[in-house]
Amino acid sequence: MHTLDNIKIGMIGLGYVGLPLAVEFGKKMPVMGLDINQARIDELMAGKDSSLEVEPEELIKATQLSYTSNPDDLKECNVYIITVPTPIDNHKRPDLSPLIGASQAVGKLLKKDDVVIFESTVYPGATEEVCVPIMEAESGLSYNQDFYAGYSPERINPGDKEHRVTNILKVTSGSTPEIADFVDAIYKEVIEAGTHKASSIRVAEAAKVIENTQRDVNIALINELALIFNHLGIDTEEVLKAAGTKWNFLPFRPGLVGGHCIGVDPYYLTHKAQEIGYHPEMILAGRRVNDGMGAYVTEQVVKLMTKKRIAVVDAKILILGLTFKEDCPDLRNTRVVDILDEFEDYHCEIDVYDPWVNPAEAEHEYGITPIDAPNPDTYDAVILAVSHRQFKEMGLDQIKALGKSNSVIFDVKYLFPADQVDGRL
Repeated sequence: MHTLDNIKIGMIGLGYVGLPLAVEFGKKMPVMGLDINQARIDELMAGKDSSLEVEPEELIKATQLSYTSNPDDLKECNVYIITVPTPIDNHKRPDLSPLIGASQAVGKLLKKDDVVIFESTVYPGATEEVCVPIMEAESGLSYNQDFYAGYSPERINPGDKEHRVTNILKVTSGSTPEIADFVDAIYKEVIEAGTHKASSIRVAEAAKVIENTQRDVNIALINELALIFNHLGIDTEEVLKAAGTKWNFLPFRPGLVGGHCIGVDPYYLTHKAQEIGYHPEMILAGRRVNDGMGAYVTEQVVKLMTKKRIAVVDAKILILGLTFKEDCPDLRNTRVVDILDEFEDYHCEIDVYDPWVNPAEAEHEYGITPIDAPNPDTYDAVILAVSHRQFKEMGLDQIKALGKSNSVIFDVKYLFPADQVDGRL
């Protein structure tokens, strides 16, 4: 019989998802947090979180949380929670290598009656079809006889200080009815908003992957409408404001769709659908629209520059913002890089300024070295790509001053009125 007494949690992965959860559990029960990045462990032990998801005072409150980069330090744990990333590769196929690596590491540690809970976003069936066989092979134990599994999809929204791990309702599930109750009880210890116990791991996996697929398709619709309205000479924001007066109109806005969830999760679902012989039409159509928005922004800026007789080749371009969303240092799958890639075809000189970004991380992930600060009267075009609060505080006059006397200001994020910039989505 599994009970909450004497639980010791091993948290595999201390990123945007794992750390906030480890901290909350660490306020109430023993938790050993594992991350393979020693620099990450060092900063956490020093009381600092570079992802800015957890404040230093919250780290201090987690008195039962310890950190390690050595998997062997988790051998006394009896509940493992895996929160590693699940990205896509260059061909937009699921990259399960972090999940496979974590399953192998945990499999070597498993003892009788241990429970492994997965939070990483996957396609329906991945936990029991991919991860469980790996853990069985590594441990020599039998699934649902010697060890058990659960799935409770993460619902972390990076940079969101209002919707935190404790006040977002949590979906839970387990590999047997008893384990489902046990997993649900574990999360109820820290999730103030409550839980929803799904009937199976596959249902919970499917629920997670459609959350962001639905949002992706909705944004794709608005992005496509923005393309249409641009051809018609109609301001998209004015249209959305007018339509938004109806009580059930959904308030989506056009933009670049990146990040570790919305721009990635649909490909996990479409991968599984194609594997079973079904070709998803709407989901992939939405992905094509959203994946093309960076190229569209570049095309519009080039047209505006041409109208102003600004030479595009060798032009100096400033892009304000690199992260995948506002007021957050997260660079994962940012689609701002699509704009950079397109402008490189014109042999433009591009500067990127983002006060939220770690320059070393930008260099490592994308080969981009952000500038410390942009100089005034320098650029042929300025593109507002991310709506960081610092850019709002700069104000339009200061942003325009960064451009030459004849330049283009393009506002991707609707930071400023349409009649005060040269163009926007």
